[in-house]
Amino acid sequence: MRENLLKSLWQRDAYAVNGWLSLPSTFSAEVMAHQGWDSLTIDLQHGLIDYQSAVGILQAISTTSTVPLVRVPWLDPAIIMKVLDAGSYGVICPMINSAVEAREFVAACRYPPAGTRSCGPIRASLYAGPDYVDKANRTIITMAMIETRAGLGNLEEILSIEGLDAIYVGPSDLALALGCEPQLDPTEQEVVGAIEYILARAQKKKIVAGIHTGSTANAQKMIRLGFQFVTVSSDVRLLVTKASEVLEAMGRPRPQPSILPGERTVLTSAPSSSNYA
Repeated sequence: MRENLLKSLWQRDAYAVNGWLSLPSTFSAEVMAHQGWDSLTIDLQHGLIDYQSAVGILQAISTTSTVPLVRVPWLDPAIIMKVLDAGSYGVICPMINSAVEAREFVAACRYPPAGTRSCGPIRASLYAGPDYVDKANRTIITMAMIETRAGLGNLEEILSIEGLDAIYVGPSDLALALGCEPQLDPTEQEVVGAIEYILARAQKKKIVAGIHTGSTANAQKMIRLGFQFVTVSSDVRLLVTKASEVLEAMGRPRPQPSILPGERTVLTSAPSSSNYA
């Protein structure tokens, strides 16, 4: 079976740099994959991507060694199993609030007897190899998002679920849950403290901790703290940032203010956020 390079990085206590895909375009995904990201996440929750588009994007990423991941819209075993059958090498599941939900999520990603996943890797076996079914349980990554008060309160139990490989902090939703302004690079102490608490508990349980960030500076800071999976920017954000930079240099600044997902302030030519998480 094809190696999961993210797991190999984590086994060496190294970190992975993840990109984010929101556009339903196989070509833009292929271009992103060829830039050298360790992994790319296809966003079915807040992105503009449906299942059929996701299949084409997975094929596009396959032209490189970049690891393909999918953030599913919700804790729904049906879509979790479908994106795995399509060749995703890991699933990020939003809004995991309890050990019961974490267990259901992990089970949907694992073949029996470890889980409840149905056997039918229609494209996964082409991407990963003919021994996919035998080795998928120890190769596929399960990553639960911690982004609510309930998830924070039940963190110890969530981290104790066998088969959970990683947790992923969604700072915008976490900030909202704590009554703070949603930001990808939060500065309010209650949110910062919650993020540090999540990281510390994950490290104690030897679970990989990941986080969504809105800037390279904050991503590097999170790596220094101990996060081993950091998302930096997205296809949409990179497009906006570079286009704005070029047009401003050419004397054509944006004619009217606009706001992109993940922001609560008007964009400038050097935006700091990427998208909802």
